[in-house]
This record gives sequence, structure tokens and C-alpha cells, in this order.
Amino acid sequence: MPYFICKIPDSKTVEILDKFTSYREAREDVRKRRKATPEGREIYRMVFAANPIEAEKLLLTPREAPVQGDD
Repeated sequence: MPYFICKIPDSKTVEILDKFTSYREAREDVRKRRKATPEGREIYRMVFAANPIEAEKLLLTPREAPVQGDD
């Protein structure tokens, strides 16, 4: 499965920018894009998914907050 580099301009849209087969290459690319963006105005994410549709679905699905309290 490939690694997708995505740009998230708002919480409802995802723009697929690139696809990599190697984790290391994908990580370097996403870090380079984050550094080139002034003051974090754009959000760049890397996601491991079978296809672009699954990548969008994973990024747009809200995560549950971790449970705080007694262990």
C-alpha cells in the first residue's frame, strides 16, 4: 500500500498531492512541505492507505478523544 501526502485546507476537504511507496521518502516530502508553509497556514498529512478514496476517508473521520481518568 502506498503513502499519500495530503493537504487539508479545511475540515471538510482533502487534496491528494502525491503518492510514495517508501515511508522515508513520504516523510521527507511532508516535512519539506510543512517547512515551506509560512506559520502553518496549510495542514499537510501523510496517510497509509490502499487508494486515494480510503486516504480521504481516514483523514476526514473524526477520532475519539482519549479517555482521561482512573486506570
